[in-house]
Parts: sequence; C-alpha cells; structure tokens
Amino acid sequence: MRHWKVLVVCFCGLSGLVFAVMQESRLDVVTEKKTGGDVELVRGPYLQLGTSSSIVLRWRTDLETDSRVEFGLSPGNLTSVVHDPNLTEDHIVTLDSLDPETVYYYSIGSSALTLAGDDGDHYFATAPSPGADRAVRVWVLGDSGLGNDSAREVRDSFLEYSPDSDADVWLMLGDNAYVSGTDLDHQRAIFDMYPSILRTTVLWPTLGNHDGFSADSDTETGPYYDIFSLPRNGEMGGVPSGTEAYYSFDFANIHFVCLDSYDTDRSLDGAMMTWLKADLAMADQDWIIAYWHYPPYSDGHNSDTDPIMIQMRENALPILESVGVDLVLSGHSHSYERSFFLNGHYDVSSTLDPTMILDSGDGREDGDGAYRKLSVGLAPNEGTVYAVPASSSQVTPGVRDHPAMFSSLLELGSMVIDVEGNRLDAVFLDNKGEVADSFTIIKGSTLCNADFNGDGTLNFFDISEFLKEFTANEPNADINSDGLWNFFDVSQFLKSYRAGCP
Repeated sequence: MRHWKVLVVCFCGLSGLVFAVMQESRLDVVTEKKTGGDVELVRGPYLQLGTSSSIVLRWRTDLETDSRVEFGLSPGNLTSVVHDPNLTEDHIVTLDSLDPETVYYYSIGSSALTLAGDDGDHYFATAPSPGADRAVRVWVLGDSGLGNDSAREVRDSFLEYSPDSDADVWLMLGDNAYVSGTDLDHQRAIFDMYPSILRTTVLWPTLGNHDGFSADSDTETGPYYDIFSLPRNGEMGGVPSGTEAYYSFDFANIHFVCLDSYDTDRSLDGAMMTWLKADLAMADQDWIIAYWHYPPYSDGHNSDTDPIMIQMRENALPILESVGVDLVLSGHSHSYERSFFLNGHYDVSSTLDPTMILDSGDGREDGDGAYRKLSVGLAPNEGTVYAVPASSSQVTPGVRDHPAMFSSLLELGSMVIDVEGNRLDAVFLDNKGEVADSFTIIKGSTLCNADFNGDGTLNFFDISEFLKEFTANEPNADINSDGLWNFFDVSQFLKSYRAGCP
C-alpha cells in the first residue's frame, strides 16, 4: 500500500513531483524546533469533535508549552479552566460537562501566556441534543485543497450568503490538501484559508486520494490523521467504527455517515461495509446524509470504468438506500453534478432504467415540484439525491452528461444545505454568490398527496400532474403504495383533493 501511493505521486507528472519535494523541504524548515524567544501561535485554534456536551480545541505553537483553555458564557467572563501540564507543540484540549446548544467564548494558550481569544471572535456553540427538531445549516466543500484565489472566492461567497449565522455542520469531501496531503499542504489549503471559520465551526472531513498520498488508513498515520480528531468511538451518536477513517455522528435530527472511499477495503464483507450495515440499523434520526470522496455517478471521472467508483456504487448504495438515505455527497470530479431522485441504480450508466428515476423533475417548488417522500423519518427506497459539489477550488473542462444527473455545471462553488423538520433545501452556490442550482426534499404530509406540483395550493395543475404521472405509472401516483396504478389511487387522490390537503 505504501509503495503504491508513492508511485501515484510520481505519475502525477514531473512538475507536481518537484513541487511536492519542494514542499517537503520547506516543511522541514517550518517544523524545526526553536530553542528560545517568545512562543508564537502557528496554527489554529480550530474546533473538532463537537458534541452536545463537549468539544475538542486544537492549536499549534512554535515551541513546546503546556496547554490552557479558559472558557465562559461571555468575553471577559471566562470562569472555567482546563489545564494540561504536558509540554507539546500540538495542543489538544477537551472541554466537557457543557450544556447543549449553548454558545461559549474561549481563550487558548499556556499557564504563562494567552495566545488568542477572550473576545467576540473566539467562540463555539455546542451541538443540540440528538434528535432535536431545530434548523440546521450544513456547508459542503469539495476538492477545496488548492488554497488559491478560486478557493477564496468560494469561501467569501458563502460568508456573504450566510452573514448572520455560522454553519452548524461543515463538511469537506476529500482532496482537502493538494498536492499530496502533507502537513504544509494542510496548512496552506485549510488553516491559512479558513482561520476565522475554523475557530468557530467544527470541521468534519473525509479522506481524498491526494490527502491519502501522505496518510495510511490501516494504521491511521500521516498528516490527515495527525491533524483531525474524529469520532472513532461513537462520541456523537452512531455505532463506534473503531477508526477515524470512517465514522458517523448525529446532529439534531440528522445522521451523518462518512466513508473512506480511497484507502479502506470497500468490499461488501469488509470491515467498513460491515460497520455501515450495523450503524444504519441503529440510525433513528429523521434524515441521513452520507459523504465520501469518489462519487458513485459522475462524468468528471468515468464512474462506469473507475474501479473505486464502481465498488462504492455496487456495495455502499444498496445498503444506504435500504434504510432511506436522503442525500449522498461526493467530490473528486472537478465540477458540479446533481442527480434526479433515484433508487436502485447500481450498474453502469447504460443500465439506468426509467423506473429507477422516482422523480425526473427539477426538485424545485417553483418548478416541477419538490422531491417527496411519503414517510416522515427513515423509510427504505423512497428516493435519494446524489450530488458532486467538487469544484471548491478548481474546475476541470470536459463534457458532463451522465444520464443520472439532472444538473451538470462547470462552475466553481460550494453547497449549502438547510434542514428543518421534514424539509431539506439545498443550493449550489457559485463563487460569485449566485444560486446556480437548487432542490428540495419534503417528507410526509406537509404537502398532501394531492398537491402534485408541491406549491401548497390545490388546483387544476395538480389534477393534470396526477393524471400525467398516473398514466406513466410514476411512483408518486401510486398513492396507496401497493405497486399498482388503479381505481384505488384515483379514489384516494380525489378524496385528498376534496379534503383540501389534510
């Protein structure tokens, strides 16, 4: 495994190899220990492993010191202290016994010196209790690791889109640190790029192939595993995975599942897929969002021929869809792709059957109507959206025309997902602050089964849409879910229509 990864780096091209070698040389200089002078903060602070009652604060100094965190409910009133007397440059401090959904302000440093904080810019909010019914905003970056002007534009676009609220959950979909996932790559692409966000928002990454050039998932070694503190022990809900390579966590009424599509055994009887089955069997939140690096459907990299993409599609998707996964997010292909409402497509693109597209519309309430699930909460095989927002620092030209995709865009951007109650709204936000794509998933009876265009009003257009889908044997028109399109469905539609959306 280790030799194979080195060969991959070599085949990236001479210029890339020279760049990587230059970075490693620079890294040696940056991390050389100093023997005197004032202590300086060289990384962070950044937040990890945020639960409803605890959080991990991390930072790096240029000299070894002890670690001290002060925290409280307002700046200037940091009444609680956690102190670790061990000397280190890489500081990891856990705060626990915290209250759910509470904002705390903090400072970090040593027993001799405060390095940062005790102001309005250094704070965190603890997570809500698992299952809490409250609004959640998720920010998703894919392949953001170049640390360039494009990444800055995408970052600033989100900050302007959401000026009054931080993201509750922040995901990175892999290739977080080009070229080869070294510590210096992470410094440039993450810590120098998002310092103000890192100190207020917990980051939940997955491993990409470029990050994996310097990491090993079997031994959990390398910069990726050194830098991040991830929930291997079920610290935030979910079944413990026993590894930081793949994990799950609950946030409010959402169950998040992170898989390692690059460096972990992807076979159906391997440890990761075995864990996935056990984890999903215990999932009891209303929504499931899964994410990993290699997309199951894509034209950016050919998902019909790439062996990793084939394995993830064939092995992971049936497990996820069988418990009702709502949204799957992936990176790797440097563009934006977003599927129709799908179920049951696990083979090459030419085998996509119309029955596997549960809704061929745009998923927009002001268009063809939101994607709808009959069940509130989780139910098997009611439809999934697959999104590839993999253009957060670069776009690779080429034709994007996968038949599973409703939208394919060669634009820089990120994804913003808002979940509240039985409703999920997602947008692809480009680097200029424009919404380039959007869709909505609604569960249960907020829009009754007679509101076929999802606009909240019953009229002739709903009748027309019902008759169209009924004639085509579309799943939405099978109102009693018996697999038949007959008089009973028409009767139920008319009953709901006359009742005015009960």
